[in-house]
Amino acid sequence: MNFDPKLTRRALLSAAVPLIPLVHTQKALAQSAVAQNAGPSAQLPNAREPYSGVSYRNYSRCLPDYLHDLAWSLAKARQSELTKLVSPELVIERQKWARQTFWRLIGGGFEKTPLNAKVTGTLDRIGYQLQKVTYESRPGFFVTANLYIPARGRKPFPAVLFQMGHAPAGKAYPAFQRCCQGLVRLGYLVLAFDPIGQGERIAYPDSSFKRSRLGSPMDEHNAMGKQLILSGSSAAKVQLWDAVRSLDYLASHPLADPRRLATTGQSGGATISMYLACVDDRISAAAIISGNTENFAIPEFEGAGSTDDAEQDLIYSAPAGFDRWDCLYPIAPKPLLISVSDKDFFGTYSPDYVQNGWDEFQKLKKVYQTLGKSDHLSWSSTPLPHGLSYDSRLALYSFLNHWFKGQDRITEEPATKPETEEVLWATESGSVIRSLKSQTPFQMEQKPIGKQASLPLDRLLRLERQTPQRLTVLKRASSLRGVEIEALEVQSGNKVWVPLWLFLPPDKASVKPLIVLLEPNGRNGQWHEDETYQTLAAEGFAVAVPDLRGLGDLTPEFGNGNPRYAKSHGEEEDYSWAGLILGRPMVGQRTNDVLAVVRALRLHPPVQHKPLILAAQGKLTIPAQFASVLEPNIQKLYLSGGLAQYRSLLETENFGHPFANFIPNICNQQDLPEVTSSMGKRKIVMAGMLDGGGRRVDVAAVRKLYERNSNLDVLDQAQWNIDALRKFALI
Repeated sequence: MNFDPKLTRRALLSAAVPLIPLVHTQKALAQSAVAQNAGPSAQLPNAREPYSGVSYRNYSRCLPDYLHDLAWSLAKARQSELTKLVSPELVIERQKWARQTFWRLIGGGFEKTPLNAKVTGTLDRIGYQLQKVTYESRPGFFVTANLYIPARGRKPFPAVLFQMGHAPAGKAYPAFQRCCQGLVRLGYLVLAFDPIGQGERIAYPDSSFKRSRLGSPMDEHNAMGKQLILSGSSAAKVQLWDAVRSLDYLASHPLADPRRLATTGQSGGATISMYLACVDDRISAAAIISGNTENFAIPEFEGAGSTDDAEQDLIYSAPAGFDRWDCLYPIAPKPLLISVSDKDFFGTYSPDYVQNGWDEFQKLKKVYQTLGKSDHLSWSSTPLPHGLSYDSRLALYSFLNHWFKGQDRITEEPATKPETEEVLWATESGSVIRSLKSQTPFQMEQKPIGKQASLPLDRLLRLERQTPQRLTVLKRASSLRGVEIEALEVQSGNKVWVPLWLFLPPDKASVKPLIVLLEPNGRNGQWHEDETYQTLAAEGFAVAVPDLRGLGDLTPEFGNGNPRYAKSHGEEEDYSWAGLILGRPMVGQRTNDVLAVVRALRLHPPVQHKPLILAAQGKLTIPAQFASVLEPNIQKLYLSGGLAQYRSLLETENFGHPFANFIPNICNQQDLPEVTSSMGKRKIVMAGMLDGGGRRVDVAAVRKLYERNSNLDVLDQAQWNIDALRKFALI
């Protein structure tokens, strides 16, 4: 279809089914009393009289609504800056800012080193020659490429850097080959290179060296990207640098016209083309074909938002006022084509993909107008699914021909015939690791990390300021053996309420401690009679068990849009990426929740004078450690089956720790042993601590790591049962 900007997605739905309101069902619920503002005295919808039970909140809306409001506020702040671009001078300042900010967000560039380029073979075809090429974007880090050289035409040729979408075959993917062949037969010098994780550059190969043991290019990018975050780098930095060095090779070629250099690509290749257009002035024109042309922090933010592969998720970008479309401001007023699939808003990307892209296109168009070149910016679309379809290729050819050759629109693609992968190999085996002993991204990171001046822990976690809140008692219930159970909640953030159970012993005046338990599966696992919580309460302990953000009853509901998209963006990892992009790491959010619970319990009459100890298992040991450092009222800390140190995640190729605990640049700042050392003489027990691959760390090694903690006991096996918790509480 031809996209009508006046006909929004909601208007389309309304036009098709008049009875559907223009507001998302989820948002309507979020605004209702039951969904967000209900308290114990609220009425259920359509009730004739006040309901006598507990009108629980819809806790599954807490995390999505928190992120929605955060994204909206950041989007408004960015928009306010864009309204100031009313003169060429102000636009130029914004362009400088965008470039500098982008480099800072991705971790800067690398040092340019010799490419050591080699032509390893040639193919003579009708109308062109194909050269098989290898070069090093960094020492020992090999890139494989095909250079398409026109057989005729006026030299030097306009040159195109062609960047790949996420096809496992990389440069050999048929649609990409057709486009490169079409371009070269139209008189363009074309360089097509394999991105990391694709084609001949699989970084996590199986025994054949031809397939990824992780499953897909996206899995390879994410594995690399998550590890790089810990050292302050990024997948975007690695992949962009390959593009920069590939442009170095192309621009320096004697057949290339340095005044006519273009970058293009489809899908992930289009996104890296956006990045290259942002940082490299040599680019004369860019064509972005179904790339990630939607901003992340948008007013219509849903669920985990438009999280994507690691290189497309710009960490801490939203608080910096930078979003994906800011990558395109530095290229203005040079020719720029934005080409989209109208189907992508429900077939590939988020529900707001086309609408937000069109809105941002209008904003960029005003910048082009301010610079006096409004005709240099163009938009095209296809009704076909996500892919480099024939009509999209024609749009690309016409765009380049117009700006580089002053020629008419191309209405028919030159004859093309894709080759097999093996024919295009630039290495003998089809693997840079096997043939060239290339380094992998994991191996490239195995170098000493220089410690930086450490940020205070609250700043490192990007915690929000909290005023201690009192617990709301939703209802009390009696149980066996004189145990009383309180259903409680406490607000820990904007639109976030943490629910918890408090199990009170028969003798409430008992001096036995209050045990706060953090369970990875939430608070409802061991609440029954004769299970852990009530058994400990019957023995005289008070036991509090909260859910934390994203867990238990706070597990978020699916977002709006296509079910396949919503489901694939509803996991903890997606919400963790979203938190990082918006400047709120998930581990920091959960630490906020723990602090809110602990501080509220200190104000709660039944337990306010009891000694308070904190016990956590699995992935929640890390927010427990952070909360214990920040809250002196936590007198003792018990950790079972947790990560011993972040550094081990960088040292383990096949790491297995949950992404929710990842913190940017943590390995250059304060690793867990350094953080925990500030607990002083408070008692700590660590049981069955693990390395980055989920393997148990030797007791002596844990003691060595935490040697600055003078009151530490280390146990060989993880222990999480009534006996272990009782024993710890009575130490």
